[in-house]
This record gives sequence, C-alpha cells and structure tokens, in this order.
Amino acid sequence: MSRFSRRPRPTSAEKAEQHYLVAPRALAGGGDLRHVFEFLAAGDWPLAVWPSGRVAARDPADTVRVAYDPNGTPAGWTISGKATGENCEPWAVTFGQATPVEIVAAFTDALTVPRSAHAPNVWAPLERAGWRTSQDADRYTARSPDGTAWLQYHQGRLGSLWWAAARSKEGIGWTATFTPSTPMHLIQAFAAGLSDPRPVMRARGFVPPIAALETTSVSVLPSEVRSWHEARLRSARTAAWARSSGPPGTAPALRPASRHTATYR
Repeated sequence: MSRFSRRPRPTSAEKAEQHYLVAPRALAGGGDLRHVFEFLAAGDWPLAVWPSGRVAARDPADTVRVAYDPNGTPAGWTISGKATGENCEPWAVTFGQATPVEIVAAFTDALTVPRSAHAPNVWAPLERAGWRTSQDADRYTARSPDGTAWLQYHQGRLGSLWWAAARSKEGIGWTATFTPSTPMHLIQAFAAGLSDPRPVMRARGFVPPIAALETTSVSVLPSEVRSWHEARLRSARTAAWARSSGPPGTAPALRPASRHTATYR
C-alpha cells in the first residue's frame, strides 16, 4: 500500500487540498526546502536561517556545509566538504534553484549515514532505471528514457568531472556540478535520486508549465502531509541516535507553515 492510500481520520475542521503527483521528477520544480533542511536538523545538524531566505546547515563535526541561497549568482544550492581523513581534498557541489528537493535530498541524506564498504557505482542506479548510455571520446553520458535529464562524466586534465542537468522543451530546467574530489558514493546517491521513476507531489499552483509533465490530481489532508513529513524526520532522529550513545541535541527547525508542514515553492 502506498503512502498516498493511508489516510488518517480527518478532524472536523480539516479539509482535503488538491495536490498533484508529478513525473518525471527531474522537472517537477524546486519544492519545499524543509524536505532537506528539517531532515538534517533532526539529525543534529545546526541550522542558520536568514531573513533573505538563505538557509545553511553544518554537520555536527563541522566538515560539511549545505546551503541554499535564493538570491545567489546563480541562485540555488551549494554543498561543500572539507578535507578530512576520508577525503584528502575539499570538494563542492552545486544544484540549480529548480532542482527538485527530492533529488537534492538523495545527495544530502547520504551525508548523514555511514559510507558503505562496497565500492560505489554511479551508473548502477541509472542502468536499473533504463537510462541510455553513450560514449563520445572521453565523455560518458547516461540519459533518461524521455531524454529530459542526463548525467555526464568526463575524464579531464584536472580529474574526473561530473555534470548533470534536466531541461524541458520550454527551456525550464537546472544543472548540477561536482568537483573532481566529490566522494563517489555521494554522486551515486544523487544518481539514484535523479533516476527514481516515482513521481513527486506538488501543491496546486506549483507545477511548472511544462507540456511533457504527467500529473495526477490527488486530494490530500493537511494531517497526511504532516504525517509523511514527520515519518521522514523520525528516520533522521533514529539514525542520529544510532550514531551517538548519548541523547541527541535539539536542532532548530525552519519556520512552520501556516496551514501544514509542507509548503511547496
């Protein structure tokens, strides 16, 4: 049974609101920042929020920073890591402002869990999702079945360069860049989120004007949205507890929505 079919009993004053399940997810629009930041906060990442809309989080060890700036040049996400014992060089990743938060979260969620002992394979999740691959000299590209999203690898003089993008025929889309020292298991997590065929949910009025999008209208109770979001936060808290023998710290949250937890841009 999917999460969309589990409906809590509504309160007397609660009314269902119209949302849409949107596919492909790569072109679904940015979404709610709290999907990323409140998950990190629940895992004991301190948050900083500015009146300008800029938000940043740092891991408890202060080795990784996740930031979103709606007024940056360009606007969007910057994620950076310091040189540590596991990573001999600092690294940085950028995601454009229209990158869906569910895809960003695939990358940032992976920052909160131990690295697998298995060697990472960036192409594996793309191949499982039926993405087409091609090679042109020293460039290797995987492209989604509908051709709207792709991930490219280039072996250059400065190292292994990764680049991703999604774009509609209307010109709506985003790009992502990864410095050569970006940990491969994080790029693999991003690739899994990028190629996930499941639709994502957006509120009415927040679906991009893209003709190729497939949308399914669903009626959603505010309590359902709160419940789904809280389940995600519980998983972050559980992981934080598992990493620490002591009680987790209290992490701040972004400002609450006036009507329900998830508010979509």
